[in-house]
Amino acid sequence: MPAVQKPANKPGDFLVDYEEKVFEDVKASPGEKALVTFHTVAFEGSIGFVNLLQATRLKRKGFETSVLLYGPGVTLGVQRGFPTLGDEAFPGHQNFNKQLTKFMEEGGNVYACRFALQALYGHGEPSLIPGIRPINPLDVLDLILLHRKDNAFILDTWTV
Repeated sequence: MPAVQKPANKPGDFLVDYEEKVFEDVKASPGEKALVTFHTVAFEGSIGFVNLLQATRLKRKGFETSVLLYGPGVTLGVQRGFPTLGDEAFPGHQNFNKQLTKFMEEGGNVYACRFALQALYGHGEPSLIPGIRPINPLDVLDLILLHRKDNAFILDTWTV
């Protein structure tokens, strides 16, 4: 059997070249918009959190950025915690709440569908993270269409 000649990896080692950037750093032109939609369940995979990070990155690149929570996506925007709201029951338990709050503090807009909030998940508007704007279910498509009319960048987040 061949012997392994490389020392074991240790904290602080680099396994890849993280400094090389292949593409230019694209910034928004004045007035450019972005919309990130979420039709995904909180904690059912990484895509919800990853695209919240992308929304924050779009905002920092200068895009007027909005997040749309609809269908199961409203589960990203409800207050959570255990044993009380705001408590972190396990590491990462508050990642959606913290990222949405940071996004809004940096000027991003977050909208949540009232139909999904109540009819599908049994929550009222007071369940939402402060700063999230509840909207009529008929506004969901119109918000998307308004962004389309403005030639906005639209990133759709779906899981099944």
